[in-house]
Amino acid sequence: MRRLPLLVFLSLLSSLLAPSALAWSNLGHRLVGDLAQRHLTPAANARVAELLAGEAEPSLAGVASWADDLRRSDADAFKKTASWHYINFPVGTCAYRPERDCPDGNCVVGQIERQRAILADRTLPLATRRDALKFLVHLVGDVHQPLHSGNRPDKGGNGFQISLRTDLKPEAYAQKDYVDGVMGTNLHSVWDYYLLASTGLSAPLYANRLAALPWPPKAAGRKSPDPAAWAGESCKLVDAQRLYPKSHKMDSRYLDAQRPLAERQVEVAAKRLADLLNATLTD
Repeated sequence: MRRLPLLVFLSLLSSLLAPSALAWSNLGHRLVGDLAQRHLTPAANARVAELLAGEAEPSLAGVASWADDLRRSDADAFKKTASWHYINFPVGTCAYRPERDCPDGNCVVGQIERQRAILADRTLPLATRRDALKFLVHLVGDVHQPLHSGNRPDKGGNGFQISLRTDLKPEAYAQKDYVDGVMGTNLHSVWDYYLLASTGLSAPLYANRLAALPWPPKAAGRKSPDPAAWAGESCKLVDAQRLYPKSHKMDSRYLDAQRPLAERQVEVAAKRLADLLNATLTD
């Protein structure tokens, strides 16, 4: 069998190891987890502590990126669950039809429902329910990132290329695409990473700043544990808020204009996650 040239092999290896645009960045997910935990009932908080005992960081923020970290720790599990992070609606609609949009429950809507049922079943092993909790923290965040619930044929903005002028250096895997202060990226990554990270705030400071805002966020609406509705809302935001810029060249003006929406979605995700866990974990 012919051996691959070294440069080709390294390129393939880096593509396997590099994080794909599957979620809010680690920062965004930590914010969702941190804010949600501040609004758990004492009973729900106690059960979260029981479930996460033994974790390196036993908090919702600490496990919020676990579902993405599977890429490095358990590649097979990551591959199996990759489709759980998003939903693709057909062009022109944001209306959810499970048999069309979520076959076998393998989308973010179906898995929020499935993992909640697992978490609620106290006859199941603790480890199984622990993983369900970790998936829920992550997936509720994902469904509120608008480009995870889009209806355009570009894989949630992954196919919409962007030249972003920014002082924020990318994560290590993407540094090869950062030249002279311009990052070659895509719209999905702008939403996943740059909108929030470009503030320069640490996760604790950012969470405190968001926590100081009025609670609950008005955009969360009434209590409704309906992930299909959440996905539909996110889908509608893509056009309503003009997430797709007219130009493929971008700078801080786009980030500054869209960041309030991203922060609002983080808050709404946190509110709905807290409501879901309070209802699921409280007798």
